[in-house]
Formats: sequence, C-alpha cells, structure tokens
Amino acid sequence: MINNFQSHINSKLPFLKHSKLLLAISGGIDSVVLAHLCHSMGLNMALAHCNFNLRGAESDTDEDFVLELAEDLDLEVFIESFDTKAYAKDHKLSIQMAARQLRYNWFKTLADQLQFDYVLTAHHADDNLETFLINFTRGTGLEGLTGIPEVNDVFVRPLLPFSRADIEAYAKAHKLKWVEDRSNNSTKYLRNKLRHDVIPILKEINPSLLDGFQKTISHLQGSSDIVDDSIEALFKNGIMRLTPTGFKLQISEIQKFYNPKAYLYRFLNTYGFTEWDDVVNLLQAQSGKWVQSSTHRLIKDRDFLLLSEILEDERASMTVLETDKQVETPLGILFFDEADAMLNTDKNTIYIDKSTITFPLTLRKWEDGDVFYPLGMQGKKKKVSKYLKDEKQSLLEKEQTWLLCSENNIVWILGKRADERFKVTEKTKHILKVELK
Repeated sequence: MINNFQSHINSKLPFLKHSKLLLAISGGIDSVVLAHLCHSMGLNMALAHCNFNLRGAESDTDEDFVLELAEDLDLEVFIESFDTKAYAKDHKLSIQMAARQLRYNWFKTLADQLQFDYVLTAHHADDNLETFLINFTRGTGLEGLTGIPEVNDVFVRPLLPFSRADIEAYAKAHKLKWVEDRSNNSTKYLRNKLRHDVIPILKEINPSLLDGFQKTISHLQGSSDIVDDSIEALFKNGIMRLTPTGFKLQISEIQKFYNPKAYLYRFLNTYGFTEWDDVVNLLQAQSGKWVQSSTHRLIKDRDFLLLSEILEDERASMTVLETDKQVETPLGILFFDEADAMLNTDKNTIYIDKSTITFPLTLRKWEDGDVFYPLGMQGKKKKVSKYLKDEKQSLLEKEQTWLLCSENNIVWILGKRADERFKVTEKTKHILKVELK
C-alpha cells in the first residue's frame, strides 16, 4: 500500500509534499495508518486530536494513546477537550452533528492561527460508499451522489482511493497499534447500520463493489462539472445576478427552461429549501409572496426571485453619542466628522447643520407611520413607506432600511435620502459630515 500511497500523492496531491500539514487523528486504525504513511514520506505535519468526552474513561484512553503515538513519531500534537453534549443541547443538534461541527471548526481555527496549509483526514473508499448510500436513502440531487471531495478548502483526504481492507492489511503487516471505538459497532446510527448490515451483503453480491463504485463516482463528478459550467454560464448571461443580500433570478428566463424545477433545485438546494413545488409556484405568484427554509428566504419581487439569508438583528436600535466618531451598523460603518465645507456628496454621504440635531442620535429600522421631509422637496413631507414604494425598493431592501434620527425626527434614510430640515444653509456655523461605508 505504501507504494500506491506515495504514487497517489505524487500524481494527484503533489502540493502536500511542500506544505505544512495538520493531521486529524482519533486513534482509530484509519487515522493511525494515515499518520504512519505520511510520516514514512517525511511530510511536514503535526497531529490534532479531539476528546469529545462521550465515552467516559475510553475517551481519555484515546487521548493518552494519541500522545504516545505523537511521541513515538516525534510529532507535535494538539489536544482539545469538548463538552459535546452541552454543545449539542445548546445548538439543538444530534451528538454526531455536534461532534462534527466542533472538530471541523477547531481544525479550521487551528489551521488559520498556526498557518497550517492543509488539514488531512482519514476518510477512505468505504467511507465514501457509506456517505453515498446515506445521501441516496435520504433523497438528494446530483451533488449528494458525487461522494466526499478529495480536496475541499483546506481539508484533504489522501486515503479516498484506498479501501478499509487495504488499511487493515497495512496496519497488520506493520504491526501497528490503534484504539477501537466501541460505538462504531452499534447499529443505532445509520452509518454503522449500512457498514455492518448492508454493505457486506452488497460486497457478497458483487466482490468488485468498490471498484464499480469508484467508476460511478468519477462519472457523476464529470456530470456535476458539466452542470456547474452551465450554472456559471447563466451567471454570465444575467439570469442569476448577485445582490447585496444574496442573489436574484430572472423569472422570465427561468420559465423558458424545459424543466424550471430542476434549475431552481440546482440554484437553491444548498440553502435548505425542501418544498420544491412551493418554490416553483413562486414563478406564477403575486409579488411579495415568499417561501423560506431554516436559513434563507426566497421572495417573488416583480420580475425576479430574490434570495437572502434570514438574519436576526442583535439590536433593534442603536444610540449615537456626540463623542462617537464611528458606529457599526448592519449596513456598514457610519463615520461622523466635523467639516469645513460641503464637498462631493453621494447617497452614502450627507452634511448636516449640527445646530439642528440633538444628541444622542438614534439608529433604528423604519416603521409604518414614519414621515420625513425629503431633501430638495421644499418642505413637503412624505411617508417613508411611500418613498420606498416610489423608489421601487424590493421587500428585502425595505426590510434593511435604517433611519438616523434626532429625537423623533428622521435625519437620514441611510444610503437613500436626507431630510430637508437638517440641511446646511448659509447660516450654518458647524457642519457635521456623516458617511456610510
């Protein structure tokens, strides 16, 4: 196996030979074999182990084993202990999902802080098959059938071409030691049930199951690449356009497709939507109708479908003191500075007669009933709702509209329109420049 592993690194992952690597190690046979293989090649690496504190003394035994392995291989090792059950409860996750989030977040943070180029994990061909079957049984699109990516951001999986049997044979031939996680034998988890009950039967039916699976994955990945190229072309053609809050889809162009539902699925499946008939029905719905997932919302706005993330504002309003030089807002940073004269203005910069305002100022979202006097309209008042409608603001844009107020009076609709009552005149002695960046 070692020759095949070296050949795979040299041909497919040569960048690993010149990189600083962090190897995720549980103490199980897969990660132990990966550590020995990489060490035999002289790769520049350190080890990282997560203690999830889920199996009592066994979790501590695993940690001790990893420390001994690091000493035997003369490698630096990082250990992190997690209260996985508390994290799962706080974030309303299963224990498996909580552990996954904790370890990947920690690996990424460690890599960023200590400048590791890549994080190696010990996923292999059997893991890939299990993931394929899990996605298949739960219902998925093409992207869920293309398997575990060999390279995904900083994460690299050098053992993907090798089977569990290959790994076990190498470990036994080199008399390696490892620790067994007894929870891997429990069939209460879907992955373990597939591993112990389903896949052995499939291998009995077809002893070349993994070889055939690898070919299937390769073909599906090729098909996925073609689809990705098609989606990129749609961006270039303007059917899909980026917006400050997400992106928008041109409805008239989507309706020209033979199967609009398939395209909408490809556009939106990574944003948590599940009710695809409802998504398709938005194409014919009235403007303002919307559907949402747990993380995103899709709104029909005239000729477009607008996608945006669902954000929870930490503060409904903010206070601006006279001593504040800058204030962070959901729209950007507001800068306050005294000015000698009015220079070039744009929608993100206003000049105020400082004597007309009373500190502290307030930053808040607009509400029904809000009224202001648009700059340049010679003292005519207007409802903010009417102004936003006249400006053809989408529902998303309306929801992200903030006001700068002095007492109960609107000074500025941020990034849109200032109020006539606070403008600089010939009698102004102190000018306040307010800029949104």
